Amino acid sequence: MVLLEHKAFHMLPYEDDLINRAADLMRTAKRAVAFTGAGISTASGIPDFRSPHNGLWQDVDPLAVASIFSFRQNPERFYEWIYPLARLTARAEPNPAHFALAEMERRGYIKAVITQNIDMLHGRAGSKNVFELHGHMREVTCIHCFKVYEAKGVIERFLEDRQVPRCLECGGVLKPNVILFGEQLPAAELIGARNAASKTDLMIVVGSSLEVAPASQLPLLAQRNGARLIIINFEPTFADPEADLIIRGDAARVLPQIMRCMETVP
Repeated sequence: MVLLEHKAFHMLPYEDDLINRAADLMRTAKRAVAFTGAGISTASGIPDFRSPHNGLWQDVDPLAVASIFSFRQNPERFYEWIYPLARLTARAEPNPAHFALAEMERRGYIKAVITQNIDMLHGRAGSKNVFELHGHMREVTCIHCFKVYEAKGVIERFLEDRQVPRCLECGGVLKPNVILFGEQLPAAELIGARNAASKTDLMIVVGSSLEVAPASQLPLLAQRNGARLIIINFEPTFADPEADLIIRGDAARVLPQIMRCMETVP
């Protein structure tokens, strides 16, 4: 196991070696899969959930604002909490890490992206085979009559008036198609992600604390089925002891470097 400590935007003396090792692992893999968390999108201006001082869970109880029970009881509190995130997500653009993974898929280096993120930046960067385990912000659904709406217009109105979005048919509260605490993950996405994880020979984990189950178990599922494991994350994770390579660095810097190295003839 090899560690790379982070110094923002500055190459460390031994970083080239670690990038080369990661590129070698990916170059030789036949069915590589990426697994991404909130840390891949921080360079796009979207905060993660657990970092000190800027995490979205700072000063709030997740179950009090982002569980399906609390949403049904008090949707106003949920929308008050999510307003800054919705505003940032609406303005966010894919960063070099998203584009690097999309290019890796286009060139056949990876077969899929499994993501815990709801920001849809992988798709906007060009990734095609994406499993969104925690849902997305493309649609909203009425919790009363279950009518589905495209989210863009609904969110734009919410960002302007800060009022809880309501169904045009029945007046029920509209809920973004994201997975709240207490909800099951979307079955098709979870099955697809599990299949990809069980068949991969290399999983590259990017920007995930691996603290939210059942998604957090997928890297170990891959590892138990013989896959190599690369982790790119600032903070330690419970899966670090199983990893073949750990890079403590900024994904928006590291992934493009790995991509460039892979394109260099060894």
